[in-house]
Amino acid sequence: MPVEKYITPQEYINAERNATTKSEYIYGEILAMSGASNAHNILTVEITTELNIQLRKHGCFVYSGDMRVKTEQTGSYFYPDVVVVCDKLRFEDNVFDTLLNPILIVEVLSPSTEAFDRGEKFAHYQQLDTLREYVLVSQERMRVEHYRLIETQWIAKTLEAPQDVLKLNSIECKLPLTDIYTRLSISE
Repeated sequence: MPVEKYITPQEYINAERNATTKSEYIYGEILAMSGASNAHNILTVEITTELNIQLRKHGCFVYSGDMRVKTEQTGSYFYPDVVVVCDKLRFEDNVFDTLLNPILIVEVLSPSTEAFDRGEKFAHYQQLDTLREYVLVSQERMRVEHYRLIETQWIAKTLEAPQDVLKLNSIECKLPLTDIYTRLSISE
C-alpha cells in the first residue's frame, strides 16, 4: 500500500485556489467534497436568504458554500454550508477567501458527511474563539440541532415541530422551521 504524502497547509491553499472542485483539509490530508443534493441546496439557500434579509442592516455578512473557514488552532480548512460573521472580517491573507472569525456555522447534513459534521468537524469548529452557535440541519426530515456556547459549555437543543423557531441569540435572528423547510416535501 502506498504511503500518502503529508500536504502542508500552504500546499493545500495553493492547490485549492487553482482547483476546479472544492476540497477540505485536515491534518495534512485533502478531503474531496462531493456534490450536494437538491434538498441540500434548497435548505442552504433558504437559510442563507432568511439570515441575509435579517442581518443586512446590522453589519453582518452571510456566506454560503464557497467561503472557506480556517480553524487556526488545528490548521484545518472547511467549507461550511452557511457562515455568518458579525465582527470586522478577518481573513487568513490578502486573497480574502479564508475566514478566521465566524460567529455562526450551519451544516446541512448529508448521509455521507453526517457523522463527520457531528463529530470531528464540530470538534475543529469548537476551536474557533469567535464561534457561538453551530447548527445541523437534516435534509431527510424536519429536524434542526442547535448548539450554543454558554460560557464554556456547548448546550444542544433539537427542534422538530413545524411551530418550532430556531433562535440564534448570537446574531439576534429567528428562523421558523416552516421557513427553512418551506420548499421541501419531507416528513415531520
